[in-house]
Amino acid sequence: MHTSNDRGPDGRPAEIAWLDGDLLARADLGLPVGDAGFVLGATVTEQLRTFAGRLFLPHLHAARFRDSLAVAGIEPGPSVEAIFKAADAVASHNHSRVPRGSDLGVVIFATPGDQPSQHEGRRGAPRVAVHSFPLAFTLWAKAYDEGVSLRRVSIRQVPEASWPLALKCRSRMHYHLADREADTSERGSRAVLCHADGRVSETSTANIAIVRQSMILAPPPADALRGVSLHYLRQLAVEAGIDWQETSLREDDLASADEILLTSTPNCLLPATRFDGRPVGGGRPGPVFRSLLARWSETVGLDIAAQARAAAG
Repeated sequence: MHTSNDRGPDGRPAEIAWLDGDLLARADLGLPVGDAGFVLGATVTEQLRTFAGRLFLPHLHAARFRDSLAVAGIEPGPSVEAIFKAADAVASHNHSRVPRGSDLGVVIFATPGDQPSQHEGRRGAPRVAVHSFPLAFTLWAKAYDEGVSLRRVSIRQVPEASWPLALKCRSRMHYHLADREADTSERGSRAVLCHADGRVSETSTANIAIVRQSMILAPPPADALRGVSLHYLRQLAVEAGIDWQETSLREDDLASADEILLTSTPNCLLPATRFDGRPVGGGRPGPVFRSLLARWSETVGLDIAAQARAAAG
């Protein structure tokens, strides 16, 4: 086993990861290609981020991870509490490797283990791992000021009959195809995934909410994954006296919105300022976005947008 006493070429502590109860060097983390997580995409996952090296909202991520494991029927050896304790240790250690003022993305995933068809009929034990990486601030630093472009696409959300929306998993080919179609229509844009009946669900990287006449409208749990960041945004909105309503949205609701808000773990909150090539509201980040991002920054003790700009150079 590799421990946190290992050192990198620069003499600083080497990055570590965690696999099935053991710490190891991040570079040594790997799973067999015959694991069901690769063969079938049968992987339950959570991604957290840190602020100043500390995990943000781990209790909410742990609760969703526990629910996803139950839906997928995966029973890892370590408890969820032990897994998230390992995630905290990995994050705390690896934060010393990132530049001052930067932060980490931390991924936890679990698979059913060896796929019997590739192991002479033998079924292995589930595998669970934790690893981290420096947040890619360059991907979204400009979006706090310029916004994100969204597009309608022909790809649809996976139906509830295939797997429940509450399951956070890695089976995401529809995300890849949807964003590929959106990017073909408008370079750099993101796809809006809808259900077959037209209800708006999410993007490949974020939950969606809209602002209409100073009220925030967001899809109910029957329409979209229960986003941890969306849940936190609702708390901030309620504290700020902003009305919040859960209701099914349609693409026309996005087109006519005063603002579109996107929530996700790495960047917390971003504005979508264009939809299908046309401006949303005034075509710039709106007052509700700016107010809620400021409140979010206050609660975590740093300016979220400024951190991204600084880290992106």
